Amino acid sequence: MTTEQKINDVKFHDSPVSAFENALKQFDAAAKALNLTPNQIAVIKEPRRITEVQLPVRMDDGSVQVFKGYRVQHNIARGPAKGGVRFHQDVNLDEVKALAFWMTYKCATTNVPFGGGKGGIIVDPTKLSKGELERLARRYFAELIDLFGPDKDVPAPDVGTNPEVMSWFMDTYSMHHGEFTPAVITGKPIELGGSAGRTEATAQGLMYCVYEAVKHLNLDLKKCSAAVQGFGNVGSYSAKLLYNEGTKIVAISDVTGAYQNDKGIDIPAVFNYLKDHKTLNGAEKVVSMTKMSDPMALLELPVDILVPAALENQITPKNAAKIKAKLIAEGANGPITTEADKVLDKNGTFVIPDILCNAGGVTCSYLEWVQNRMGYYWTNERIQEDLSRIMRSSFNAVLETSKQYKVNMRIAAFIVAIQRVTKASEMRGLYA
Repeated sequence: MTTEQKINDVKFHDSPVSAFENALKQFDAAAKALNLTPNQIAVIKEPRRITEVQLPVRMDDGSVQVFKGYRVQHNIARGPAKGGVRFHQDVNLDEVKALAFWMTYKCATTNVPFGGGKGGIIVDPTKLSKGELERLARRYFAELIDLFGPDKDVPAPDVGTNPEVMSWFMDTYSMHHGEFTPAVITGKPIELGGSAGRTEATAQGLMYCVYEAVKHLNLDLKKCSAAVQGFGNVGSYSAKLLYNEGTKIVAISDVTGAYQNDKGIDIPAVFNYLKDHKTLNGAEKVVSMTKMSDPMALLELPVDILVPAALENQITPKNAAKIKAKLIAEGANGPITTEADKVLDKNGTFVIPDILCNAGGVTCSYLEWVQNRMGYYWTNERIQEDLSRIMRSSFNAVLETSKQYKVNMRIAAFIVAIQRVTKASEMRGLYA
């Protein structure tokens, strides 16, 4: 499974809110709490560089097809830009800008020394042959090669890409520079300098946050029920890890629909089904669960824990008041709109925000990058030790900030992150 497979995620909920607009609203709320000056805001709010490229690729039939690609570097005050490359037919510049923005503050929230970046190509990768996909991936990296580098911009997998695509990226860069350079990419196969624990890192990081959240809320995971929206990498492993803790998973979903069993779904059986099937379609015939008539109704089930692990704008003012979960752990980026946040706040829902909750992936990417730089590789036990320490301490830093400023966890996470980015920017000064 890829870092986030679109085929195993759910579709966007119809919403007029753009991803980047939503991201800026979140920033503005924290900036107001911090009383940032206009000069401070000007330096850290908007992307520093936006690159758009046209990518001609020779197809298997001999024809040439041109694809549009993007790379956005939002901020590099704290380190090289960091962020995935997304291959999907719905990729657009607004989305890439939002994701690069979130990466800046995600890295700052967990205090890993990266800035924010993101890339994407408008393409349906399922309609390309393996050869066409490789030529497209290599063309993208070659066209933008001046942007990339271990100390400049370090991409990773995202929707529609995987470790194999990262191998092509890394090889393209290495061939151009005449040297083996694994640190230019993270999310690689183990054989090419990838890190132990990377596959499930985002979900594992989410779980470390959940462990701290249930302590704060006086909940017992063994007595909790949960629903997981999206069954790609993040959602599936989140469901598996919760299941292993004794939590009853009552609903899961992917692009084919939502599936429910109030007595609990056998998650290992679902994983076994997916070994031979790309989606959950038909899983209800072999796993005890029923298909829900409305996939979005999964979000409104009476559960203790809700994990939205699909894509942006799933919880909006249209359905926020119907959310019954006590705890929401955002596995996806931007699944809750700013207006919906206000409703959830009013109803007392505890939300672990995306820039904290799903930062396990980039944290493990940081650990992979460090291993690549020194040429020494750690065991999974060592990776989990560092990942647990970073995620738990980050959660508690945000929680304390939430109490100090009397704001929700999302605004608190942005406060923590913005303070770090602002301080780094001011200490570096302006080059003129």
